[in-house]
Amino acid sequence: MFKIEKMDFLVSVYIFGVIVAELMGPKSFSILDLGFYKLTASVGIFLIPLLFTINDVIVEVYGPERARSVVRAGLLTIGLLFIFIMLAISLPPSKRFAETESAYDTVFGKSARISLASLTAFALADFLDIYIFSKIRQKLGKSKLWLRNNASNFIAQLIDTTVFMTLAFYALDRGFGDNTSFLISLIIPYWLLKCSMSVIETPLVYLGVKWLKKSS
Repeated sequence: MFKIEKMDFLVSVYIFGVIVAELMGPKSFSILDLGFYKLTASVGIFLIPLLFTINDVIVEVYGPERARSVVRAGLLTIGLLFIFIMLAISLPPSKRFAETESAYDTVFGKSARISLASLTAFALADFLDIYIFSKIRQKLGKSKLWLRNNASNFIAQLIDTTVFMTLAFYALDRGFGDNTSFLISLIIPYWLLKCSMSVIETPLVYLGVKWLKKSS
């Protein structure tokens, strides 16, 4: 009979989100177009809030150290993925696949800068989310799960967005003021969009905790 333990299932979904966000995240799509203002987002916007949701569910049921272990597994996955991608695109293709080699390299050969920015932001934000959620839980106990979830997510995702945008798009050939205004124009709307996704997914935290506790 096909059976997966609940915690194993959560870890699988988490790793799935990490891999897909890393591989497919560079694609963006239009959310709002007012002519004078356009808002686009990475397809990873659907997955990043889910990863934070899983963090909070695990912290609530099993504690922060278990959640940190899952985050470390995610970081290891990204690191191994990056190493293997670099190996794969460096190998010469066989004659059969020579025609598609350039497309293959384009799809998988993201710049090292973008990958480093993604990895750094992911690490800082996920560990910060677990830390803040745990600290609020110590103060409030088991009440107000919605507050703990969203407060930790809002702060952690601000760090995630700020770190990623800065490392990925800060132009060394431009002045500090020019860079600052440009980055703020990217960070604020994208962060608010992530916060909105976090609020929408709040019921999933309650459902996830209730579901996971049944096996505890």
